[in-house]
Amino acid sequence: MQDRAARIRTGLTPPAPRPGTDTRISVDLAHLRRLEAQARRISFLPRQPARSVLNGRHASRLRGRGLNFEELRDYLPSDDVRTIDWKVTARTGKPHVRVYTEERDRPALIVVDQRMSMFFGSVLNMKSVTAAECAALAAFRIADQGDRVGGIVFGDADIAEIRPARSRSSLMAFLTSLAAANGLLHAETPPVTPMPMNRVLQSVARIAPRNHLILVFSDFDEVDATTEKLVAGLARKNDLVLGLVSDPFADDMPSGLKVVVSDGELQAEIDTGDRAAHRRLDEMAKGRLAQVLDWQRRFGIPVLPVSSAEDSLRQMRRLMGLAGQAR
Repeated sequence: MQDRAARIRTGLTPPAPRPGTDTRISVDLAHLRRLEAQARRISFLPRQPARSVLNGRHASRLRGRGLNFEELRDYLPSDDVRTIDWKVTARTGKPHVRVYTEERDRPALIVVDQRMSMFFGSVLNMKSVTAAECAALAAFRIADQGDRVGGIVFGDADIAEIRPARSRSSLMAFLTSLAAANGLLHAETPPVTPMPMNRVLQSVARIAPRNHLILVFSDFDEVDATTEKLVAGLARKNDLVLGLVSDPFADDMPSGLKVVVSDGELQAEIDTGDRAAHRRLDEMAKGRLAQVLDWQRRFGIPVLPVSSAEDSLRQMRRLMGLAGQAR
C-alpha cells in the first residue's frame, strides 16, 4: 500500500472556494490568473540587470539555453578553430568541425511548498500565498519568453507533478494544482507527518536531470545533510534559484508575547514568554536561514529572500534590479 505522504498526482483538483476568502490567507485559480499581466514586469532571461540577485559579479548566474549538436562537416576558412573535432580530423585526415544550434527553449520547473509550515503570516500574507503568487508570476513570465514550463506542487500529503511543456494547458495545470494545494490549507486541517523536502528534491532531480531552470519557493522547513547534497547536485547540472520564503515574526521573534494566530475562522495562541519555547523557535528560524544562505555562498546558488510581509510583485522586481524602471 503506497504511503499517503508519497502519493503523486499529475494534478490536484481545487476544493470549492469558501465564500469571502481573503486572498491574503488563501488564493484560488482566478486570483493566480489575474497575475498574468503583472508578470511581464519581471524576467528570468540570462541577461539580468546589474542590481539583480540573479546577476553575479561578472556575469549572469543563469546560463540560458543550451546547444544541440547539428552535424559534422568539412572545415571552412571562416570557421572558428575552437569548433574543430580533433578526433574526427585525426581519423579522416581532413579537418572537420562540429556544428551546433541553440536550443529553441529551456525547460523550467517551478517547485512550490504548500505544507502547513507555510500557513503562517504576521503582517500581510500567509507564506503559502506569497509562494503561490511568486510561482505564478514566474510561470507566466517564463511561458511568455517561449520556454517550456512545468512544476511540482507539494503539501504535507500530496505531490502534483507537471512536466515542462510549451502549452497553455500545461501552464494552467500547474496553476490549478497550485490553487488546489493552497486551498487545502486551513486551521482545522488534521496534523499529519510533513512531506519530506528530500523526497520532493528527488522528484525534481528525476524530472529535471540537467539544463533546466529550477525555481524553488519554500521556507525550507525540515532540511538536513541529505537536502544539502540534493541541492548541490541540482545546482551542478541546472540553473537552480531558491526562493526563501519567510515572515518577519519568525525572522526576529519577540519574547514575552502571547500571540494569537488565525486563518480567519479558527485561531491558536503562541506564548513566546516561555523561554524554552522562544529559544527553540528562534534557533529554528535563524538556523534555517543561515543554512540556505550558506548554500548560496558554497554552491553559487542565487537566493531570492521573499517576505510574506511585502507585495509579491514589488519585491520580485526589486530583487531582480527592476524597481526603478518604468513598468
